[in-house]
Amino acid sequence: MQPQSTRIRAVLTGAAAFTLAASLAACGSTDGSGKGDSAKGGGAASATGAAASGAPAAGGSSSAAAPTATPTPTPTANPASKVLMPTGPDAPMTKARDTAAGAIMTTTLNGLKSGVSGKVWVWLPPEYNDPKYAKTGFPVLTLYAGGQSNGYNTWTDNQLPIQEENVALVKAGKAHPFIMVMPVQNFTADEKNALDCSDIPGQPKMGTWMAEDIPDFVRANFRTIKGRDGWGVMGASTGGFCSAKLALQHPDKFKAAVPIDGYFNPDSGLWKGHEAERQANSPDVMVSQGKADVKMLVTAGGANPYETKLVKAWVAKAAPPLALEYYEQPGGKHLTSDFKKMIPDTLQWLSKNLAGPQSD
Repeated sequence: MQPQSTRIRAVLTGAAAFTLAASLAACGSTDGSGKGDSAKGGGAASATGAAASGAPAAGGSSSAAAPTATPTPTPTANPASKVLMPTGPDAPMTKARDTAAGAIMTTTLNGLKSGVSGKVWVWLPPEYNDPKYAKTGFPVLTLYAGGQSNGYNTWTDNQLPIQEENVALVKAGKAHPFIMVMPVQNFTADEKNALDCSDIPGQPKMGTWMAEDIPDFVRANFRTIKGRDGWGVMGASTGGFCSAKLALQHPDKFKAAVPIDGYFNPDSGLWKGHEAERQANSPDVMVSQGKADVKMLVTAGGANPYETKLVKAWVAKAAPPLALEYYEQPGGKHLTSDFKKMIPDTLQWLSKNLAGPQSD
């Protein structure tokens, strides 16, 4: 874990932000640093078993036993169609674990554009396999984990039962049924030298894998919505950094993002000697550039003054067309148990800001 002082280089100032309705539920904070995740270790790995082991970057040897998916190019859509039908061939997938909302499946994705190979988990809502929805495209939510996410993703763990919550909210008419995609983010446990969801010179092209190869894989295998209107990203802690960064950097691909208790300064030691590239991948820089027509719900835990100051200062920098809503949880801590409390409200917010299932 890096010291707090490395997380933000600019002087923190006061914030002017949109305030979310008080009905939002809790979110939270671990050690006050705003980066780690208190449950990043064994919980997620044990929940998914051996299938949770991450694959190394291209050129390395894989310890994972899961099947491998090499996506086909993104299909060419009928201009009049709202739905993108999968081109196939179907990726080989195995069951990682069962949930009360259905199975979470896993594969190893060999990225054609990045050259990166890594583990990806997928959950399909019950509606997806309902014959009534056979020609329906579904919105996609990519979820990024807290902590290092080397061989695991905490959104596949029973500590963060987002799949069960989605099913309950769909039945109540409060949320869309989402295809959920949950990738790894790193190939070592060294937090000081994380890949920062970016293409760091000389390192695996994790940014390209996340922003290009994963969407290509999803479109090749599943019925999705044409364009970016049905694509969102969300993550907590380190995953909050990734969701903010990827949405700002690729507004043509993602319409909405929810960084939960995140940070915004890429601080990996792997950026050494590459300051221009680091700045180009920094949400702290991109937020004020006025280039991203994206909506975000940005949260901070009220029990952590460092975190709230950092997040509020970042929100205050936002330049249109970027539209941010800020929510501060009273007494919230940087804990997986508090991230869990945010799930129902974040899914409802995403459903209000992303297109629902579409059919022609």
